[in-house]
Amino acid sequence: MKLSRRAFGKTLLGAGAALSMPNIVRAQSQELIVISYGGALQEPHRWLGDQLQQEFPGLTVRLVPSESQDIVAQIKAAQGFSPYDVMPNGEPPHLIAQRDGYIQQLDPSTIDNYENVVPEFWEKTSGFGVPATFSLIGIAYNEEMVETPPTSWADLWNEEYAGMVGLCRTSSNLGLGTLAVVSKIFGGSEENLEPGWEKLKELNPIAGRSPRILAQMLERGEIGVTPLWNNDAAVAAERGLPIKFVKPDPGPVAILSMMSEITGTRVPEMAHRFMDGVISTEYQEMAADSPYFFGVTVQGVSVPEAARPYTPSTPEEVANLQTVNWDAIVAVRPQLVERFDREFAV
Repeated sequence: MKLSRRAFGKTLLGAGAALSMPNIVRAQSQELIVISYGGALQEPHRWLGDQLQQEFPGLTVRLVPSESQDIVAQIKAAQGFSPYDVMPNGEPPHLIAQRDGYIQQLDPSTIDNYENVVPEFWEKTSGFGVPATFSLIGIAYNEEMVETPPTSWADLWNEEYAGMVGLCRTSSNLGLGTLAVVSKIFGGSEENLEPGWEKLKELNPIAGRSPRILAQMLERGEIGVTPLWNNDAAVAAERGLPIKFVKPDPGPVAILSMMSEITGTRVPEMAHRFMDGVISTEYQEMAADSPYFFGVTVQGVSVPEAARPYTPSTPEEVANLQTVNWDAIVAVRPQLVERFDREFAV
């Protein structure tokens, strides 16, 4: 990974900055505050933060795990400098962050690894941040409760699963992605979600307020089958729990996650170094492997054997990935959250 002082200086000079040793020392004496994930999924961020701390003595990289909109509220309310420096966002909140101005456009000259990324993923960023990883929405099940594993999205309506299907609130990307893919499979679209609403009501699902809570419900046997992130299912399986993950026909939903500089950061140079590290080969190889199983966004990184049950590893699997037109959904997201809460009594 390109985190040497020489590469750091080259990056800044490429951006037109005048570099001197006092500038490096001042950057090293600062704290970089990274919004991260909860639990084991934040470990790749911790690894990267530790690499930066070793490279720049005096720098502290602090991770703040959060799935809460409280973080966004704090960023928006900040007067002057932001309380946070970089943040990951899946595709839907990434669009909102661009619109509301609390993430910054990326200067490619500040990113050494820019050319390594799969070009199509850059399009998804709209120039705001780097395409860090992608995750899948598929179907997870508790094999102690389910005799016949699901193989398709339509299998959620199998009589065998009646009364044991979980569903995540639409305040999460997991819940929104599920609504979108179900709508499309049953004749609707992102612009016409009614078929999805009707099919989900038929399930009489057990609702979870967040992906983490839904995963815990599955682990405890409160639900037997549910749309879930591949990463959450993999982490549970790695802990020896009876959780299996399926990439359902006609394909799981892929959602890209970006890492972006937050408007008003005190340490933009270190924010850029963290973002550059996320798209390094070393980071991508680790994040793709057990127990994280994040999708690879960098060219030339092979999917590890252990990750193949959770991540597309063949051209056919990649071709079958479902995507979502988030532009059509983000504009009405508040209404979708309100309707889900009303329909399913969250």
